[in-house]
Amino acid sequence: MIDTVAKFKERISHFSDEERERILKAAEWAEELHRGQRRASGEPYVIHPLRVAEMLIELEMDSETIIAALLHDILEDTSITAVEIRDRFGRNVEALVDGVTKISIIKAKSKSVQAAETMRKMLFAMTKDIRVILIKLADKLHNMSTLEYLPVERVRSIATECLDIYAPLAGRLGISWLKAELEDLALKALHPDVYQQIKTTVAQKKATRAEYLSKVMGAIYKLAKQEGYEIEVTTRAKHFYSIYRKMKRRRKNIDEIFDLLGIRILCQSENDCYGMLGLVHKLWPPIEGRFKDYIAMPKANKYQSLHTTVMCYGGNLIEIQIRTHEMHRTAEFGIAAHWAYKEGLSEGKRPPEPRDLAIITKLKSWDGMKITSSEFLDEIKRELLKDSIYVFTPKGDVVELPKGSTPIDFAYHIHTEVGHRCFAAKADGSIIPLTQELKNTQVIEILTSVKATPHLNWLRFVRTASARSKIRHWLNQHDDSIILDKSIVVKKRPAGGHPLPGKTGGAPSGQHVAEGVAPTGATHGAQGAPSRPAVRPATPTGEIITKIIDRDKVAFKIGNERNMMVRIANCCNPASGDDIVGYVSRGRGIIVHKRRCPNIAHIPDIKERMIEVEWEAVSPRATRRFRVTARMTSDLFSEIEGAVRKYKGHLIEGKLEEDDRGNLSGAFTMELETKDDFKKVMKSIRTIPSVVNIQTTGAQDPASA
Repeated sequence: MIDTVAKFKERISHFSDEERERILKAAEWAEELHRGQRRASGEPYVIHPLRVAEMLIELEMDSETIIAALLHDILEDTSITAVEIRDRFGRNVEALVDGVTKISIIKAKSKSVQAAETMRKMLFAMTKDIRVILIKLADKLHNMSTLEYLPVERVRSIATECLDIYAPLAGRLGISWLKAELEDLALKALHPDVYQQIKTTVAQKKATRAEYLSKVMGAIYKLAKQEGYEIEVTTRAKHFYSIYRKMKRRRKNIDEIFDLLGIRILCQSENDCYGMLGLVHKLWPPIEGRFKDYIAMPKANKYQSLHTTVMCYGGNLIEIQIRTHEMHRTAEFGIAAHWAYKEGLSEGKRPPEPRDLAIITKLKSWDGMKITSSEFLDEIKRELLKDSIYVFTPKGDVVELPKGSTPIDFAYHIHTEVGHRCFAAKADGSIIPLTQELKNTQVIEILTSVKATPHLNWLRFVRTASARSKIRHWLNQHDDSIILDKSIVVKKRPAGGHPLPGKTGGAPSGQHVAEGVAPTGATHGAQGAPSRPAVRPATPTGEIITKIIDRDKVAFKIGNERNMMVRIANCCNPASGDDIVGYVSRGRGIIVHKRRCPNIAHIPDIKERMIEVEWEAVSPRATRRFRVTARMTSDLFSEIEGAVRKYKGHLIEGKLEEDDRGNLSGAFTMELETKDDFKKVMKSIRTIPSVVNIQTTGAQDPASA
């Protein structure tokens, strides 16, 4: 046994004799299996699983979690099988190790698909045992702390994934310190100069800050003692990533950011928390709009606290958090408190359990949904890991929805039939459009009618996977004019189309050809609003392809058959936002390529078999496309989306990739109310600090369609 494992023994003294023996056996086995393996730093590989296990010990996790942490890489990096793990340590440890093990690379699939499938496997394993994700988060934290030994491009990729997925996951599980550390390490990797600037500034002001906060704490203690409150006051500096976000949001240098300080007051009871809030506001005036009551309305991760920002001595803004000791423990440990709590809980209190978390409920509801690999990561980023809003039913029940949700999402959350039959909505008593974004704490009422039905247009506005799935299912069952599977819609051609020149009758079996003449006439979209005239070529059976977004093959109807398939070309692998074109192959359905794919020119009879396809865009509004090049940043996509929304636009599709210079480049498609808004949006996007270059790549609007 190497010296490192011997030192590890000192960390497990609080376990029972039997548990310690099992943990040490796992540590020794891990050392044996990883012998000879080295990390990028040159250290023995076993240091990694030992450090991951130590982090989970700090979270006071149980012995099975510690054993699984010690063995979490052996299925990937050694010849050991899952059966051998089960024989030595039982089914639970086997399941935990398997849950965090990557899916093997399949030759026919890209690395992005493999990554998505691995993430799907891990998250669904988490619904059965939350400890899977806790092991993965500890694994990620240790890897993030040793990034300096990896190539630059690999560092950027890992750090970006950390900001996009793992830090938000830690937040959703309520482990605030882990989320903060992951974010700070990602900032250090992606923006080392900014990180160092913030670190230096915070360090320089440490002495001044300590003196100032001592004065603030003294005032709080003095008044609390006079009023008979028993409290504990601590100080805190905002973590670096939160300061960085504040700088970007306010477009200020760190020297201009003053509210870097924080005070936390721990009380004996909830009543004391509200009492202390009153005393704090008696000492210093509160800032309007900066008070939040997470005690009355806890976050989805069970976080509870009162937050208020006050104008303190010298005009400095200070955020003050007020909570009980139990709330503080939950805030720090999150779901890990389910295992960490031993004793000392107040009567009637219990630690949070996995089944209590909204993220677990949502993941379970997704288990039966048909979500492709390409959609899955986008869905979890958009719905599970983004900020939530909390709205109320008329009866006062709280409903949590992802930010950006609409009354349609709310209606389907209440019940499928409520969603199907909704025709209007009220927010705080006033009628609002079904497509309007909901705001935090609104009271939402859904108006229904037996004559109301879902509309295809709704798919553009819903934000929840559940609502999207239910709308698609209804349309497939009840609307004979379309066939929709995933995000592909096949519509019957309006009257007025003409046969392909030189062709008569239907195509031979297995040889579907596309017409080359655009049909005339106009279709009508949701609620009778006229949509752009149909201009896309049709199949001989009188149907047109209007949109393609799914990367997997999807069946659709040709005549009375459903044997036509849409496939994504492997040679150019088009993705959301790319300019694309399709052709009708012989016996393999419609193949979708990037429009500039060099292989298209070599396809026999390509002009006759070409068919126009596009990414999903159901709107009579002006459509514009553009390309962006930017410096590496984790939130470029959301910044571009914000610039588009500022002028009431809608970002239909977007794709960002890292180029060989370490920059981000990507293509976007957006819809705007008018063509005049395009210049305004472009100007707004150019003001984004990380954007280096922006180019338009095409345009389309109702007048030109």
